[in-house]
Amino acid sequence: MTIEVVPQDLMASRFAISPLIETMHAQWVLAGRYRAGAHREWARRWRETYRGLVREYPVLRAAPAISGNRGADNVDFIAPPPTAVDVPFEAELAAMRATPPEQAHAEISQVLAVRPPVPAWARDLLLRPDVVDLFADAYAAVWAEIISRDWPRLRAILQRDVAQRAGQLAAYGWQAALEDLDPRVRWRAEGLIEVEMTAAKQVRLGGKGLLFLPSAFMTDIAVYAEDAWPYALIYPARGVAVPQPAPGGLAELVGRSRARILAELAVPATTTQLAAVLGLSPGTTSEHLSALRRTGLIVGTRVGRGVRYARTPLGDALTAGPPVSGLAAQ
Repeated sequence: MTIEVVPQDLMASRFAISPLIETMHAQWVLAGRYRAGAHREWARRWRETYRGLVREYPVLRAAPAISGNRGADNVDFIAPPPTAVDVPFEAELAAMRATPPEQAHAEISQVLAVRPPVPAWARDLLLRPDVVDLFADAYAAVWAEIISRDWPRLRAILQRDVAQRAGQLAAYGWQAALEDLDPRVRWRAEGLIEVEMTAAKQVRLGGKGLLFLPSAFMTDIAVYAEDAWPYALIYPARGVAVPQPAPGGLAELVGRSRARILAELAVPATTTQLAAVLGLSPGTTSEHLSALRRTGLIVGTRVGRGVRYARTPLGDALTAGPPVSGLAAQ
């Protein structure tokens, strides 16, 4: 797929975080439809809870017929596009509930017509008059019972990615923002974004810009290029896997918590974000950051009302090692 951009698209593009879409992505992982990756331990911890929710909300078992399929064979109403950078889950859920039943039925029928046949019970469930409320109630339960417990940490990961990549896009343009987004996404100097996908397609943004949505659960690239959505690119967020502190006794040198903070600062972060990711109090995190800053291992840059911290070259030299899967292992 190629996405053709014009100069106006750079200013019109935006980044957003969607707790409802992340709930949907997490449901795909818990259902075993997408590989867990860094979330193996997290998925194992919550799988029984999820199975209980499937028994209570059978629409979760019917969802694979119309959601989470490779390609374009998916409905749109269960995942409305976020309207701001960081919309609350409740607001997004209200937007889903506002979907007219006839629109939901039209989308479902269109997808079912091109998908392999589904069992009669699933088809009957998906075509019920109250199918929008069935999905809304089910995702509200998945959010309340599972996702909300880890949302402060997940949200911090997504916020860090947005801050870093949006800054690159604004300051240095498309190539800087896309170059390490995913190996399947490339920038071509003639004004084209190339995305490796099975379906060959060319779209033009035409000055409307591109919506970037980082995901903590997705390991693949997804592109929305239909009229029901703004053109959007969903991509794996950085910092989901917890980096391993460098061998050679870094924890013994600076302390375990400070070594973990240095490892996390492979992606710049604020005090609040680090506290959420690492499960520390903001006060304790601030003390560790002050010590690391005094020793020249990190620097802080004021952004708005807060300060974002990043490693210095010395901090980079002391903190080296491969990432390990561990978001939920903490």
